[in-house]
Amino acid sequence: MAYAAWTSTTAFSVGNIRRATTQTGFGLVFRCIVAGTSGSTEPAWPTKTYKTDDGDSLEGYVVDGTVTWAAISAVSEELQKLAPSAVIELFELALVSGLHYDPGDPPATTTYYFHAGTNELLANITWNGQAYSRFPVQAEGFEYAGTGQLPTPTLRVANLNGLLTLALLEVNAYTPGNDLINAKLSRIRTLKKYLDAVNFTGGTNPTADPFAEFPREVYFISRKVSETRNQIEWELASIFDMQGVKAPKRQSITRCQWIYKSAECSYTPVASFSGTWSRSTTTLTVTATAHGLLVDDAVHLSGIPTNGVYTVVTKTANNFTVKVANSGAASGSVTATQWVDINDQPTTTLADDVCAKRLASCEARFGTNQPLPFGGFPGVGQFS
Repeated sequence: MAYAAWTSTTAFSVGNIRRATTQTGFGLVFRCIVAGTSGSTEPAWPTKTYKTDDGDSLEGYVVDGTVTWAAISAVSEELQKLAPSAVIELFELALVSGLHYDPGDPPATTTYYFHAGTNELLANITWNGQAYSRFPVQAEGFEYAGTGQLPTPTLRVANLNGLLTLALLEVNAYTPGNDLINAKLSRIRTLKKYLDAVNFTGGTNPTADPFAEFPREVYFISRKVSETRNQIEWELASIFDMQGVKAPKRQSITRCQWIYKSAECSYTPVASFSGTWSRSTTTLTVTATAHGLLVDDAVHLSGIPTNGVYTVVTKTANNFTVKVANSGAASGSVTATQWVDINDQPTTTLADDVCAKRLASCEARFGTNQPLPFGGFPGVGQFS
């Protein structure tokens, strides 16, 4: 039978198996190893199979409400049978907008779906509602040797009626000499028993399951090996072995490379404001109308017993609290700001809010003991 989808706030017993509610491509389903009731929202499913060490869970599991799920292969049980269902190999070839065609005038087909065979009705294979055209294709060399070298598979496709030559001419007209280089090829493998019902006589298949598949393999066309009137052959490479790709894509320097206040930087300071404060032992409460701060925000406070950067512990619309030393005055006026100048000092002038791109600059804005979205490599300068 097909695997049932996960459901919220549902009681599960040990041994129950569920799949994610959306396609993941990792070829995993999830077995309940601790009984309980699932949470109100779907968990972030693991992407690796479950592993343990002396009974301790290491990876491949997730806690969902009071349930614990362990990731297992979606096809392993069937493959371990004496007479398992046949493996079906499908391919998806996706062109790249701006490289293989004009994004303002895309061709009718930008992703090709094909399979070297037919279904029970001698028609195109249908998987997860998508038809995969019957087409003479041979793909080999996907095996991992364990020697540290990544596989470089080859893809040979019959050049029936010159269709692929015509496709290459269109691609090369837009990017001369490209020959489909960097096009994305996805290799999808499932089992015959899990194919859509339309592939079978009578249009029924009680074991159809579009989620039961091997982990997907993604490659990119590295080069065209040969082209004749009969076939075209390409060599494939993994994303880690593509020509012209540099790693790392950023320079390894100690300074932050993010644009200040960009999405990568994520710093969104509120405007400077004034208010009053009062202290009760180690809790200092600042009162300021619509201050705009959030819990865990770093804020520079001046006018309190010890000026400096503090982390917001609690907050309401018109006040917030921070932790301070149990000494000094008990109340007074305060100026709060999240603007920091190029010397990493607080400022109440927006024009002076400039980042110096140092790790200390990040700490001055987010707090010393908070996660820092620093866009540099501070350890680089430690080696010579």
